[in-house]
Amino acid sequence: MTDQFAPNTTRYSPVLETSRIFSYLCDQSERLSLPAEVLENKDQVSFSSSHNEIYFPIPFKETETLAALKGIEGSVASAIADLRFGRGAQPRSVQVSLEGATAFGCQAYMAKIDGLSKLDPNVKARLKDTDLLAAQSNGYRRMSANLYKTKVPDEFYHIHGSLEATQTLNMIGLEGHRPDLTDYEEIIKVIEAQVQQYSVPELEAMNKERKQAGVPALKHADFIKTPHGKLNVQEPPWKVTRLKGDVPPTPFPATNTGSKKVLEGLKVLELCRIIAGPTVTRILAEYGADVLKITSPNLSDVPFFQVDGNMGKHAADLDLKTESGREQFEKLLAEVDVVVDGYRPGALEKLGYGPKHLASLAEKRGKGIVYVNENCFGYEGEWAGRAGWQQIADCVTGIAWAQGQFMGLSTPVVPPFPISDYGTGCMGAIAALTGLYHRATVGGSYHGKASLMHYDLLLFAVGQYSDDVQAKLRSVQPAEFFKLRHCDSVDRISSTVLKGMHERFPHLYIGAGVQSEECQPLTEKWFSNAYDAEIEVVKSVAIIDGVDNQFSRASRPNGSDRANWEDFRSQEEGEGDNRRC
Repeated sequence: MTDQFAPNTTRYSPVLETSRIFSYLCDQSERLSLPAEVLENKDQVSFSSSHNEIYFPIPFKETETLAALKGIEGSVASAIADLRFGRGAQPRSVQVSLEGATAFGCQAYMAKIDGLSKLDPNVKARLKDTDLLAAQSNGYRRMSANLYKTKVPDEFYHIHGSLEATQTLNMIGLEGHRPDLTDYEEIIKVIEAQVQQYSVPELEAMNKERKQAGVPALKHADFIKTPHGKLNVQEPPWKVTRLKGDVPPTPFPATNTGSKKVLEGLKVLELCRIIAGPTVTRILAEYGADVLKITSPNLSDVPFFQVDGNMGKHAADLDLKTESGREQFEKLLAEVDVVVDGYRPGALEKLGYGPKHLASLAEKRGKGIVYVNENCFGYEGEWAGRAGWQQIADCVTGIAWAQGQFMGLSTPVVPPFPISDYGTGCMGAIAALTGLYHRATVGGSYHGKASLMHYDLLLFAVGQYSDDVQAKLRSVQPAEFFKLRHCDSVDRISSTVLKGMHERFPHLYIGAGVQSEECQPLTEKWFSNAYDAEIEVVKSVAIIDGVDNQFSRASRPNGSDRANWEDFRSQEEGEGDNRRC
């Protein structure tokens, strides 16, 4: 197939480059603590593309890197399948499509409820309102999380009001609420004018005092000169280490159902919000784990992200700051296999539920535990305790500056879609699967670590597209793409790019249930009883011989279920009206 992005001298193939990145990761198998089978069976992992296109208008190899990670994920799952179901005469094959990996990287923007997408203004009526402080639904407050100029020319700072907004707006001298201010351009003008009153050091000091998420937008060359960058560029993309304690091997539970779900019977507690952390457990749910998402009824969450992010899970509310909440939570911990923590660094340790405490619990009960942390800045260095989100990582590591330069600008621009969130989620899932494999084979408890920063560093490590390929990629973008600027919101940027991708790549958006000779739909439809609506979500990406990694249940809003493990057994799906359509 002709590759339109290939210069005349050298043809660039996304499929071949994906294989190279996969091999690059396999070569780090010892650093990444991967099962030996991953390297032994690397030739059983294959990558394909119906069009061999570059889909995202980004200078980084996002699709290729995500597909390579999915290859690693599938290979670890394959090793677990051999433990549970036995090895065949031939190693299991793992197949990953680049179109599937592309959909995985922007799945929140492909999800729908009753046919309505995240960007549809009418979708709010179909959702449970968990935006308790109007940080998402109010345009002015939403733009408290955005990239702006500072008072120093050519220096930019990404302030981030997270899910509260008032603290950050007050920090720069603005009111927390401005019901009179509704125009998008006027909102930008008002907020940027305030940010421009401060330098980066001043904003850093204010942010630190108020414990807010915010960073300067750095070029990559400058980031890796910082003490934090210099240290972390040497670290592997993710880590899996053994926790203290002498625990014998914990075999996977026996099953008489004939199921080919590699994690069936395992219990996973999710303590996360937004995208990266929930993506870790969404993937574990694909492989059959009973995932119970625990959220506080007093904490905000983005309503639409639950449509996609809560697939395959139960979701319950518990307040861990109350005696009754802690009592119920500790009952859940007594049986848990995996805990995924995506909160501000140290938050769960303060409540007494960090990895060291749970490793001690595991030793007492004689059954190992896998604890997975997902954060922004990694786990070593002076910024390890800083709060952050996807845009924060993309700005501080140099991704945003590279995106702006790709667009022909001398300013940073946050890239479209929360791709680093999904990449981090995949790395966290690989860490969880790896920990479970080692728990079963050699015993012990394990601590997996993944971060948004390290996903971005992986993108830099595998390299950007060549100048020729970038020039070809720019030449096919619509004019609207080049009108985007540093101060545009991530939704404005993503919606603009999504429109262009819809026009250029209709094969990515064939709806679930539609037959096409060219390629298969990348999404599937379910009826969700909890939403009382039809939902459409991105399907599993890796296809593994002899393994079933399809969802067992539809998503639901936070707080829809009881906080127990018994309901997973009493609602074996079907789950009433939760069904594929």
